[in-house]
Amino acid sequence: MTLRLYDTATRDVRDFVPLTTGEVGIYLCGATVQAPPHVGHLRPAVAFDVLRRWLERQGYRVTLVRNVTDIEDKILAKAAAAGVPWWAHAARYERVFTQAYDALGILPPTYEPRATGHVPDMVALMERLVERGHAYPTGDGDVWFDVRSWPAYGELTRQRLEDLSPEPTGDPDAAASSKKDPHDFALWKAPKPGEPGTASWDTPFGRGRPGWHLECSAMAQRYLGESFDIHGGGLDLRFPHHENEQAQSRAAGYGFAQRWMHCAWVTQQGVKMSKSLGNGLLVSELLAQAPAPVVRYALAAVQYRSMLEWTPDTLDEAGATWERLTGFVERARERVGEVSDQEVAKVELPADFVAAMDDDLNVPAALAVVHEHLRAGNSALASRDDAAARDELVALRGMLDVLGLDPGSPQWAGGADRGSSRARAALDSLVAAELTARAEARAAKDWATSDAIRDRLAAAGVVVQDSADGARWTLTD
Repeated sequence: MTLRLYDTATRDVRDFVPLTTGEVGIYLCGATVQAPPHVGHLRPAVAFDVLRRWLERQGYRVTLVRNVTDIEDKILAKAAAAGVPWWAHAARYERVFTQAYDALGILPPTYEPRATGHVPDMVALMERLVERGHAYPTGDGDVWFDVRSWPAYGELTRQRLEDLSPEPTGDPDAAASSKKDPHDFALWKAPKPGEPGTASWDTPFGRGRPGWHLECSAMAQRYLGESFDIHGGGLDLRFPHHENEQAQSRAAGYGFAQRWMHCAWVTQQGVKMSKSLGNGLLVSELLAQAPAPVVRYALAAVQYRSMLEWTPDTLDEAGATWERLTGFVERARERVGEVSDQEVAKVELPADFVAAMDDDLNVPAALAVVHEHLRAGNSALASRDDAAARDELVALRGMLDVLGLDPGSPQWAGGADRGSSRARAALDSLVAAELTARAEARAAKDWATSDAIRDRLAAAGVVVQDSADGARWTLTD
């Protein structure tokens, strides 16, 4: 069976054929590093990690680029409120994101470029758009994309320009009076009063800093070329971010993404989880409640295009399943001996599992096959059929390896204890970031924010104790 993947642009599932035989280029929108990561950040990271692992299992050489947005309005505002340099604020939370990714066994991207490291690429793209008549400067530093110069604008999300609001969702510059059209979006933004001089760069159009959309087009072109196979991200990024990326890249003459893949939200009682809505679960909260592989299982077990409804039982159910999987692997290894990682990597996977993964990464169907082999493996152990038990052990580990959940892998070797040690390392960093934010709020006499952070940690089982030497924390029993 051929791998078939859903394309958001065409709205259908179709065969995946890469631009270059044997190679796949993926651009994944990464984090805006202005605060600690929450569950919404982790779901697409896990989903596209599964895609990458499946492609590599099929023999593809995958180049995955995941950007870091380290210059943005919220970063500047939060750094200013905390009294720290904006770049130091961004660097702190970039490290926190990295530790969260590592804790959940997400493979490092091939490249992880920062926006601030690619200003020359962005300026070159911006100049190209101006030369081709698709962008225009206004004033000292502002440069706008002219949406009416690109008739295909709206093709990704199938929206007509005349039907769009004059102030597209998520575009803080929509009301700027210097634009020709209220729908035009910022490629480059002049400094605002009070912003630090280090947060702007010289360009032929004046000093300023990048708009949100420009960075991704420039970095995708730098690392993946003018055309590449897959652009991924969360469902909420389709508009305006991805729509604007596609418009500016194709207006510049690039083929850009050949397929768009979007991961659905994590919801609670049917409502999208997010910090802005006050219902976002921080990764620090999750790792305080359960070992890292359990959190990963909960995020990976639902097909990536389906909403993941988070309930009080989500982690308990994932934990029970993880215990059954690790229990079999440990008992089988005691009976039949160790199985090499090389054997696991090369084992022929069950046909039903392959069919499920080739069907737009149907992880629930793939896990059904995993559980069939788990039952067969336990039966083999019970009947002392060591040969069959070993076969099931290798097959089970091979399938779970695709999902990043192999209990025998170096990531999780040692079962829950190993997962817990990795989770604890990440939890230390994540809680430290929360306590830093709380200390900054207290210094600013923002008692509401300080209390909210403390209450949020307490709800996750993290007890904060203030002392003359600063805040310390422990986990409740």
